[in-house]
Amino acid sequence: MAIGGLETPVGRISVAVTQDGLAAVGWGRRPDSGDPALLAPVLAQLAEYFAGQRHDFDLPIDWRRVTGSASAVVLRTLYDTVGYGSSITYGGLADRSGTGVPARAIGGIMGSNPIPIVVPCHRVLASDGLGGYSGGSGGNGLEVKRWLLTLEGVLPPTFDWSPAGLTV
Repeated sequence: MAIGGLETPVGRISVAVTQDGLAAVGWGRRPDSGDPALLAPVLAQLAEYFAGQRHDFDLPIDWRRVTGSASAVVLRTLYDTVGYGSSITYGGLADRSGTGVPARAIGGIMGSNPIPIVVPCHRVLASDGLGGYSGGSGGNGLEVKRWLLTLEGVLPPTFDWSPAGLTV
């Protein structure tokens, strides 16, 4: 496994990559280790995404850290069907996945997603607003979600939004 990271407009992102693909994305700093050749395409594509130059990731995904068959189906459905610039409600994803998982439980699955941003849990919204987001650091998950959705054009920019990053 290789671990590395990059500075982004929403904070430091760390990634873990195995021979099978991207296994984890998280916030914060982790010591770099492992084969830089495994990390290079992941870090490059994330940098392009945050610069507004990439709309689709072309990376192999190592799904082994996803626990539970229903969670795996829900996250793969999200990954395969909810593209850049679009969103879906928790209930809509519950229906689309065909798992029988209730909408309320979809939030828990999104919160345990080991590969946020690439498996775009930020695109899953409550029926009456943004809902929650476990990404980010220091309790700024909702600001991170809002920033990502604005980058993708799902939300209009507000006076305090900046492509350079969070202003809070």
